[in-house]
Amino acid sequence: MSLMERVRAVADVNDAAANGSAPRKLTVEQLREDVRAWASFEAIAAIMVDNPQRARNELRTACRHALADPKWDVLSGAEKRRLIEEMIDVVFGMGPVESLIADETVTEIMVNGAQSIFYERDGCLHQSEAHFDSDEQVRVLIDRIIGPLGRRIDESSPMVDARLPQGHRVNAVIPPIAPDGPHVTIRAFARRLMTLQEMERTGSFGAEMTTFLKWLVVCRKNVVVSGGTGSGKTTLLNALSCCIPSGERIVTIEDSAELRFDAGLHVVRLEARPRNAEGEGEVTIRDLVINALRMRPDRIIVGECRSGEALDMLQAMNTGHDGSLTTLHANAPEDVIDRMVTMVRYAVDLPVDAIEAQIGNAFDYVVQVSRHADGSRFLSVIAEVEYDRTTRGCSIERVYVAPAPSEGSWVRRPALLEAVRAGDHATEREVEAWEQQAYGE
Repeated sequence: MSLMERVRAVADVNDAAANGSAPRKLTVEQLREDVRAWASFEAIAAIMVDNPQRARNELRTACRHALADPKWDVLSGAEKRRLIEEMIDVVFGMGPVESLIADETVTEIMVNGAQSIFYERDGCLHQSEAHFDSDEQVRVLIDRIIGPLGRRIDESSPMVDARLPQGHRVNAVIPPIAPDGPHVTIRAFARRLMTLQEMERTGSFGAEMTTFLKWLVVCRKNVVVSGGTGSGKTTLLNALSCCIPSGERIVTIEDSAELRFDAGLHVVRLEARPRNAEGEGEVTIRDLVINALRMRPDRIIVGECRSGEALDMLQAMNTGHDGSLTTLHANAPEDVIDRMVTMVRYAVDLPVDAIEAQIGNAFDYVVQVSRHADGSRFLSVIAEVEYDRTTRGCSIERVYVAPAPSEGSWVRRPALLEAVRAGDHATEREVEAWEQQAYGE
């Protein structure tokens, strides 16, 4: 078919559309219907279990047969190849969002019904040109994600959380609680390990902060990484974890296994499990924290404290598991105390001063991460947690403040420096060099 003939064919289709007599739009869904005449999707799915490459080849062959029909001649060879790849994504992958998931620069993917897909790159939202053909196609995607996990989503249970094989976290909601159609949010996590040095290179903090954060870990200080949603809490927690000496046993506890470690570290990873379709089999973060204490950990890392597990985390930090790490949502370090008190009271009704005593003896430092207006993430506050036995209350003393990236300053000398000197973690000359770098002395 020549270029001129193809142009005429497209023009004929457009004219027919204008007259209300156009054939159905040539889409992946139409191709899917035509492919059924050449191959059984059930048979292809069976082949996929044992030989994924053969299953894809079978589908490609069936697509080529279907596209040989004259009605597809209005498409160029490149357009046909694109349709075939989209079909493979629909059947075996994630459909229109497959390319976004494969893109390591994309950190969040938001599917708002069939016609709207947004994604986040470098902290900024963009709208994708891709879209689903129907709400039913979005539902098929959701079922493909949650099916192997034994989860379900329907009108009686219209919300679900799940995890992709790559570790990406998925949330889905459907009608009736989402009247505009099914919505899917995918939080993508880095495939490679992000270290403190890499965070320094990206402008999250300066060189003296890299050294300070390493000292926090090697001095076995209990650290809380706090911040808002999407501010980079898990990324910093992972970078801190990589500073733990190789001779220690680490037990990690997460909703979804997101943390990455060097191969040489002694790491035991535990992952919470939601209820299955029958409403059974739930294993909570709190269950895992309690169990972790029986596993002879040197350090415990809890991906995020959200509820009653905060009590068990405090007890772990207060009973010989120094150097433990966790994250929680808080707008400022000063809010961490109130948030922890509230969460502990989910588990047990203790007086506030008793809970603050536990917090004061457990936490050493709060590291606050923030998200700037331009989408960049940075370390905004370092604060020491202090407990006054006279007033029986906790206080937060800021030692470092950064209102924006590259604008941080140390407002007082951190007590950590004495621990660094006492523990032989650095020479006196190294500490003095750090002070000169931090304070310009």
